[in-house]
Amino acid sequence: MSAAVKSAVKPVIKRRVLDRDRLEADIVAVAVRVFAESGYEGASIASVAEQAGLSKQNLMYYFPTKQALYQRVLDDVLDEWLARMDLLADPQGQPADMLRAYIQAKLRFSREHPWASRVYALEVISGAPLYGEQIRRRVVPLVRKDIEVFERWIAEGRIAPVNATHLLFAIWAMTQSYADFAPQMALVLNRKLTARDFAEGEKMIVEMVVCAVSLKGKQIVET
Repeated sequence: MSAAVKSAVKPVIKRRVLDRDRLEADIVAVAVRVFAESGYEGASIASVAEQAGLSKQNLMYYFPTKQALYQRVLDDVLDEWLARMDLLADPQGQPADMLRAYIQAKLRFSREHPWASRVYALEVISGAPLYGEQIRRRVVPLVRKDIEVFERWIAEGRIAPVNATHLLFAIWAMTQSYADFAPQMALVLNRKLTARDFAEGEKMIVEMVVCAVSLKGKQIVET
């Protein structure tokens, strides 16, 4: 193959790769909502293909099975979620600033990607039968790393002694509920959640968490 032909082929190959990546991303964007609304068992390749404007055969060229598509959906969700969890990784940062940024990022994920949060929640609620190994391999080490950061802050006297594991559980519950339980919140409010609701929720959660780890006025509660 001549140099001229090679130079002409490279842009074509690159364009094909970009087109494929773009189409796969479009399919995944539709699949997230389908899996979130119907669950893994209730969802089908056919329903995803129809909503994506593709034939079933065309979609299966990119994702041969429902499990392969589901795996890709959860991979993308976890990639995004873990990127936001990295905000606690710097033990030299100011605890209040790190926690505020972490809570802001988690709430932003709930606001921007509610279907992604819900499909992940459904998998976990069902016992993570199809994605448990990936959670153990990718989530658990990062959570342990964050716990080590809390323990270092405690040892250095920068925050009050707290159970870091349960503090993280509480933060996850408070922030993810704005996606997973948004329909219930909408019923209570008699309207959909707004930007103002997320801002007020963020303020409340940050104040609660910072207060929980604050050294000032810390009281010991005996049980």
